[in-house]
Amino acid sequence: MSSLSKELHQHAVEARKKSYSPYSKFQVGAAVKFQGEDKIYSGCNIENSSYGGCICAERVAILKGLSELGEKKIEQILVVTGSPKGDNPCGLCLQTINEFSTTNTEILIANLNSVQSSGKVSEFLPNSFDSSNLP
Repeated sequence: MSSLSKELHQHAVEARKKSYSPYSKFQVGAAVKFQGEDKIYSGCNIENSSYGGCICAERVAILKGLSELGEKKIEQILVVTGSPKGDNPCGLCLQTINEFSTTNTEILIANLNSVQSSGKVSEFLPNSFDSSNLP
């Protein structure tokens, strides 16, 4: 694991500990590094008894960063769960990652110990919907 990946992993594991997931019992942490920025932004999943009000860890981390920095592109994002192989982001999170990505943005999937897999956004979300699809 690169030093950036290790740092992202540490932040995501710590964020996961703050997960509010009383319904699913599925804790997720995420950490994101934006291009040209030193600070890493992290987040955890936050559930709500009105399920539509739930928000995933990936979007929490991304939105925290964007709300402080303004429009920025994601360099790397790491998602950590307790599953041995890690778990991929959901479709809504992938769409959000895609919105603020470049062709080089990397998604890292991790368990509590280390990164298990990685890939470019286009590998996770082929044929994505973006601004070029809008009139």
